[in-house]
Amino acid sequence: MESGSSLHAVETVILLLLVMVAAFAAMARRLKVPYPIVLVLAGLLISFLPHIPRVPLDPNVVFVVFLPPLLYASAWTMSWREFRRNAVVIGLLAVGLVGFTVWGVAFFSDHFITALDWKAGFLLGAVVATTDAIAATSIAKTLGLPRRIVDILEGESLFNDATGLLALEIGVGIILGGQTPTLGGGLVRLGYLVVGGILIGLLIGFIVSWLEKFIDDGPVELVVSLVVPYAAYLAGERAHASGVLAVVACGVFMSRKSTQFFSPAVRLQVQGAWDALTFMLNGLVFVLIGLQLPYVLTGIHGRYTTGTLILYGVVFSIVLITLRLVWVFPAIKTASFVERRLMKHAEDPLQPREVFVVGWTGMRGVLALAAAISVPEVLGDGRSFEARNLIVFLAFCVILVTLVLQGLTLPALIRVLGLAGVSGMDPEEKEARRIVLKAAVRHLEEGRKRDGHDTEHVYDDILHRYRHKLAAIGVGKEGELHEVDTEAISRMQAILEEALQAERRTLIGLRDKGKIGDDVLRTIERELDLAETRYQGTPIA
Repeated sequence: MESGSSLHAVETVILLLLVMVAAFAAMARRLKVPYPIVLVLAGLLISFLPHIPRVPLDPNVVFVVFLPPLLYASAWTMSWREFRRNAVVIGLLAVGLVGFTVWGVAFFSDHFITALDWKAGFLLGAVVATTDAIAATSIAKTLGLPRRIVDILEGESLFNDATGLLALEIGVGIILGGQTPTLGGGLVRLGYLVVGGILIGLLIGFIVSWLEKFIDDGPVELVVSLVVPYAAYLAGERAHASGVLAVVACGVFMSRKSTQFFSPAVRLQVQGAWDALTFMLNGLVFVLIGLQLPYVLTGIHGRYTTGTLILYGVVFSIVLITLRLVWVFPAIKTASFVERRLMKHAEDPLQPREVFVVGWTGMRGVLALAAAISVPEVLGDGRSFEARNLIVFLAFCVILVTLVLQGLTLPALIRVLGLAGVSGMDPEEKEARRIVLKAAVRHLEEGRKRDGHDTEHVYDDILHRYRHKLAAIGVGKEGELHEVDTEAISRMQAILEEALQAERRTLIGLRDKGKIGDDVLRTIERELDLAETRYQGTPIA
């Protein structure tokens, strides 16, 4: 009976959390506020209500259950071309900024927080140094930020976890055993984390992409896609490399290969299922952050006055934001010099207002809180680690300030700075559509000449439709659509599918040549998938 009651309690909590996610996400949409912010605040407020079930945040659940699929989904949507273009600045943020933050926090803690020495400060810096991929992706894309800024933030948050993991390992080692690592040893360990994680992720991606040649069933593909991120993460961790980078590398590789092994119908099924899954997991993560307040306050209760805690939380958050802004400006200036002078990139450097937005958008999320909770409670000599509860509290404060305060101020900030996204079709997407449609028109014109007069009226009708699409994006002349003779329906379907395949080949070619990003490819590819699915086995109206 006890196990049954425990199971019912777990079911009740999960149901309550899912209802909260759905209700408050709908409210966020009505308020036009990014839903992660609303969910964190909702969890925070609900945690004060009596008789609300307490849901402790287990770091193992975060790292093993939530993290792999969410990282995989973020990596899947990341543009490889944009990452290569911004690789220098992403590297300076993902590696340099993490180290700068750790040492800055250690110095500040040693001199200004009486309860922390430099060792505890180093550990605190490692806990909060990395930005959160989940928060960055969920918030930045909904605020109309310029695409390049989003690409930099997303790339940084996906790749800085290896550096943060190394810093956390070093910090725990210093606290538990007084170990002071050498610079050479740290660089070797970082290299193994990065290279090992990436190679493991690529290996798993290669194996799965080969197996995908023998699968073309929606439910089976969905199960495989769910297994892959967990397999990559666990393999990376088992090899003592970066499980995070293994998932990211595997996700980027599989995303690019998916254009070849997913059929249109399967791709739509898998994408729809993953959209729902990532929304649900994201929602649960942000609600759980808010619900942790009672545990954070319980750990710190009685040790410090309320005024002292508020002062520590506010000042520490300001210091962390300042450290990021101090690093970002010279780092992006350096990256721009390297890209333009040494790598011969023709892109204009980021303007100071854009650099400021990059510096201001340093959200922390559930990973920082999970890392803080994972800090050991007992030192190597058996004594309790008195500073642990304060580290957890300060990490919680930073999450609230960076996620809620900075997230809520971003829309006004980008409007004031004139960085709000422009309405209408992106120029790159428009050009890609023009090239793809023209390729289909050429294919149809060649087919009309090849097949002769018997199907000429069918080709004319389809060509008219394509020219109508070209006119819609400013190319060609608009005209009325002709009706198709019912006797030519089957032939028209075959011709349309051939034309769609010509579009698809051209689109993938543009991506592979680096002329368009993966985001543009996915936008147009989804439309082609929908069109091809509609034509296959369905009469054309």
